[in-house]
Amino acid sequence: MSPADLDDGHRIHCRLDELLAERGMTLTELADRVGITVVNLSVLKNDRARAIRFTTLTAICEALDCDVGDVLLVGE
Repeated sequence: MSPADLDDGHRIHCRLDELLAERGMTLTELADRVGITVVNLSVLKNDRARAIRFTTLTAICEALDCDVGDVLLVGE
């Protein structure tokens, strides 16, 4: 996890980097499929997001053919 996680007091880690690499997909391609900006996806990917809409999370899961637990992990 990044140092920002410790400062913010949350333990949620986004695994977009790993999922994109496994699928050979770029962040830009995912942004196009989901319908959000690369900047917003980057904020999520770098564990800097403060919130995410369920509709966005659902779209990400559908585009990556995965479950919410594959995208977001709770750390220790």
